[in-house]
Amino acid sequence: MPKNKIRKFQENLTFPNLFQIEYHDLIAKGCKLKGNWHQTYFKNENPIILELGCGKGEYTVGLANKYPHHNYIGVDIKGARLWRGAMSSIEQNLTNTAFIRTQIETIDFYFEKNEVSEIWVTFPDPQPKPLKAHKRLISPRFLEIYKRFLTPSGVIHLKTDNLNLFEYCLEMIKMEKHELMLQTKDLYNSDIEEDVKNIQTYYETRYLREGKKINYLKFRLHE
Repeated sequence: MPKNKIRKFQENLTFPNLFQIEYHDLIAKGCKLKGNWHQTYFKNENPIILELGCGKGEYTVGLANKYPHHNYIGVDIKGARLWRGAMSSIEQNLTNTAFIRTQIETIDFYFEKNEVSEIWVTFPDPQPKPLKAHKRLISPRFLEIYKRFLTPSGVIHLKTDNLNLFEYCLEMIKMEKHELMLQTKDLYNSDIEEDVKNIQTYYETRYLREGKKINYLKFRLHE
């Protein structure tokens, strides 16, 4: 393992805004912050918004800067990438951010019912093979997990350059009778004027340079 990556893993253990629990401990003991993020960590009652598969945390940090009266938590399994988001938050003195290193499959161990108001999924692995469709972060399997902690009015955003994943999600939303709020297959030539345009991830910037179109949708889970 490169020395730089080892250093980042070691520094992650010292960051006050980055949380990681070994899988067996998480299953056996749970997370003490579950149901207590407002009181114990953020020390306010502002809405909590997740960025799942956050990578370097571009959305987490960008939105936290823009909306100081909201709380943002980036979630990813890649420790070296999370290091960048956690470090950026510390350097910018952001008190409304946190990061969790875990598999998305276990995310409901960290949040109680109605504790999260919004979810962003930005450029996830499209898992193109049909046999791996259950691994897509917006699939019925994962939506059932999100429903355990998302508020009834909570929304989910998806940004992706992968048209097949986008169309799969649209069909799934229709079949599961969720509420589709916005959709476009060409975000930057649409009239959508939300945060979805104002903040770009590393991969999005690269895809745009390559001339790829960005797909976007926003929806709400049925009760």
